[in-house]
Parts: sequence; structure tokens; C-alpha cells
Amino acid sequence: MVAVEIDKTNNDGNNNVIENSQCQLPIEAKRILHSLASNWNNVIDSKAIEVFQLKGAMTNQVYQITWPTDIGSQSRTVLVRIYGEGVEVFFDREVEIRTFECMSKHGQGPRLLGRFPSGRVEEFIHARTLSAADLHDIEISAVIAVKLREFHDLDMPGPKDAHLWQRLRSWLKVAQQLCSLEEAKQFQLDTMEEEIDTLEKELSHDNQTIGFCHNDLQYGNIMIDEETRTVTIIDYEYATFNPVAYDIANHFCEMAADYHTETPHILDFSKYPDIEKRKQFVQKYLSSTGSEPSGDDVEQLLQDVEKYTLATHLTWCLWGIISEHVNEIDFDYMEYARQRFQQYWLKKPVILGSSD
Repeated sequence: MVAVEIDKTNNDGNNNVIENSQCQLPIEAKRILHSLASNWNNVIDSKAIEVFQLKGAMTNQVYQITWPTDIGSQSRTVLVRIYGEGVEVFFDREVEIRTFECMSKHGQGPRLLGRFPSGRVEEFIHARTLSAADLHDIEISAVIAVKLREFHDLDMPGPKDAHLWQRLRSWLKVAQQLCSLEEAKQFQLDTMEEEIDTLEKELSHDNQTIGFCHNDLQYGNIMIDEETRTVTIIDYEYATFNPVAYDIANHFCEMAADYHTETPHILDFSKYPDIEKRKQFVQKYLSSTGSEPSGDDVEQLLQDVEKYTLATHLTWCLWGIISEHVNEIDFDYMEYARQRFQQYWLKKPVILGSSD
């Protein structure tokens, strides 16, 4: 659940953008912005910036920065990301920056334009951020499947083994430290490590594919160019090597969310894709490299994806619990955590064939 970024190519009528020209950006950010704009010939005044806060952020605060330019020339726009307080418990910021830079070298995502202690300045991608409804569009879903396979196959640095289980155990320890006794009891934190152990044993197998996974493929982290119909995956804070089935499972679960409603924390799992839509996605994903997958390959990945939905529920349950204690963004993290926790226990006996 990283920042949900919205491309605002037109301010009028776009309720995903909050005009906030009086926003107080850090002085270090302003210096970087001034330096960037000073090198652009068509900017009228490098200090005359317009600031628009982008709605939907749940980890960071994200702002679109625009400068007035000469008549008829292309506008100048960048993004400023202010890191959320306390979110370093979830990931190593320096590792995330290295990932960001490496992704840029691979031609993926925006370029890093500058860094300051509490955030960074990024290239603005002239594309539209997906909406919740877009994930259910058959054509867009197919493009995402192809792009995700490309993402998973990237040659990225670091140990190429699953980071999921280490992350779950690490987040569990943090949650246990932050929670009240009542919260710990409600989420059964004293026995959750046993659940993690069970999942690792049940879900891990020798033949599963490990790839470089985004681990947070919600609609706000996908942008589409309306003309070329190509998509770009952005925001790599949680990206690590993992089973690709886990990444696909997380993407499917995100179809239950809409972070731009009056109740963004409420999930509707009736929107989870049915078997036919899941099969179409997996078929497109596997065939995107040019070879047609066997029926067994498709079925195996479908089964693995369903099992890994359980791991995604525990991941974001713990994320919600921790965020409630460290993040001041207006989002009901604890209620979100409850829903993921409930879904875990609802689906576990169905998926694993056990009522333990």
C-alpha cells in the first residue's frame, strides 16, 4: 500500500488532486526544484511553482509540481515524494533508492531527479494512473500480465530467493512490540508465527519460479499511456525477489480495493476475479515470452496463486497493524488489517483443505 499516484494532465474536474499552492515543501526540496527549473529554457520563473497534493497516499505524501512556461511550449512538471513518518520499519530506504535507480537503468518507471533527507524528486510520467475499475478491464488486465512478466524477469541485484517469509516474521515482531494487549489478542499475534510457519511449509516447493516482484501491485502503482496502451509499474518500496505466484496473488487481491472512495479502507472481496479471469491473466502472463504454456503449467500457477493469497492477507494485516501506530495519514489502517485477517481465516480452510 504505497502512495496512490494520480496523473493530473487537467486540473478541472479531477477530484483526485487537491490544489494546495500554499503547501510548505521542505527547503531542501525547494532548492532541488529551483536548480532543476533553472536549467529549463522555457520556464518563466524557476521559483514560481504550483503545488498540487495527490490524493490516495497511504505511506507517503506525493505532490505534483508545475512551473509556468512560455506560451506554446511544453509544461514542466515533476513529482515530489515526502516520506511517511515511521515507515522505515517496512523497508530499507537506501535499498529502495538503489532499486529505483536500477529500474530506471532498465527503462522502467520514472527517473530520480534529486534527493533530500525527507524525500525525493522524481520524473513526472505523462500517463494516466489506473483506477480501481481498470483492473477489471479485460484488455488492460492482459497488458498488465505481460508487463508483470517482464518485471519479474528483470536482472536485478541481490539474492534471488524468497524474501516473503523473513519479511512476515520481521513485521510480526514489530507488530508485537507496538500493539496493546487487546490488539495482540484480537489478531492472535502470539500464535501468528505458527501460521507463517505453516504457510511457508505448505506453499514452498522446488519448482516454483522466483522473480523480482513488486509486492504491491495495486491500481495506483500502475500507469497507462492512453495513446500507446503501454503500462508502467511505479513505486518499488516493497520490491524484492519472491515467488511470482505471490505477486500475482497480491495483484488479484487488490481488485477488492478502491482507495478513492469516502471509505478507502473498505474491501469488497466479491470483486476478486473469478476463475475464468484468473486463468486468462495467467495464460497471458505465461505466454508473453513467445512460447505457449501447457495446461499443467497454467493449472499449477493458478493453484500456487490461490495459496499465496493467504500470505498476502497476513502481509497486509501486519502492515495495517504497524501503520496504525507509526503513520499519521488519514486512513483506517486497523480496520483494513481486520478485514485482511478475517479473509485469511475465511479462506485458509478452503484453500489448504484444513480447518486448523
